[in-house]
Amino acid sequence: MNRIHRTPFNSKGNVIGILIDAVEYKAATDRIVRAGRDHQPMAISALAVHGLMTGVLDSEYKYRLNHFDLLVPDGQPVRWALNLLHGARLQDRVYGPNLMLAVCDRAQKEGLSVFLYGSTEEILFRLGTNLQHRFPSLRISGMKASKFRRLTNEEQADLTSEVRRSGASIVFVGLGCPRQEVWAYEFRDTLSMPIVAVGAAFPFLAGTIPQAPKWMQDRGLEWLFRLSAEPRLWRRYVFLNPAYILLVAFQVLGFSQFRTDGTPPCREPVCG
Repeated sequence: MNRIHRTPFNSKGNVIGILIDAVEYKAATDRIVRAGRDHQPMAISALAVHGLMTGVLDSEYKYRLNHFDLLVPDGQPVRWALNLLHGARLQDRVYGPNLMLAVCDRAQKEGLSVFLYGSTEEILFRLGTNLQHRFPSLRISGMKASKFRRLTNEEQADLTSEVRRSGASIVFVGLGCPRQEVWAYEFRDTLSMPIVAVGAAFPFLAGTIPQAPKWMQDRGLEWLFRLSAEPRLWRRYVFLNPAYILLVAFQVLGFSQFRTDGTPPCREPVCG
């Protein structure tokens, strides 16, 4: 029988080998803000089908994901799988852009500052402007664009020092999957603060990429909208979506238990 693994803070369910937290917005936001307030290291990612399937296909990436403190169900199909396999009874997914807004709102109210890392200078500028307009009292302590390549050891040390000196309590990372999860996994203990990987939330909230209408999001059709807006993503949806449905069906029917252990990754310079 499939069961949710319960800890004092959350409940994780095995979805084809990846341990997803059965949480909704409030619980996820509470945990992130608490960790930011208490200066506790924490790795968080909003995971949709693409990220989940990347973990299924890459044993080292699976290991990283299953050692995250919080993996929230970003995609509706991930939420549906949690409900179907584990009786989670989740009423809504935890959509990365909305989670970012919820955390920023709470950070504003509690006087916590945030750091934005990833994407391009232009997107960061627009994102920061939009966040300040929406949350006038939010403190953005720093922004750093991606180099879109592996970071040297010296660059990793410099980035760590910059984030620490900024006084940030929470870091949002928008490097795209799987780079952002690797970055969060590697920097979690070094920075000793919550690192929230939110992927496309940066360009979405910056207004440089359109979001799917809510009716499409609610019906799990966001992939279709993104495919029409960004045809370059066709491999992600044409191959991974059907594979995901098939593997979830195998798990529902009991054909496989889907191991969650993965392979411990080798330390090497991370992309940033």
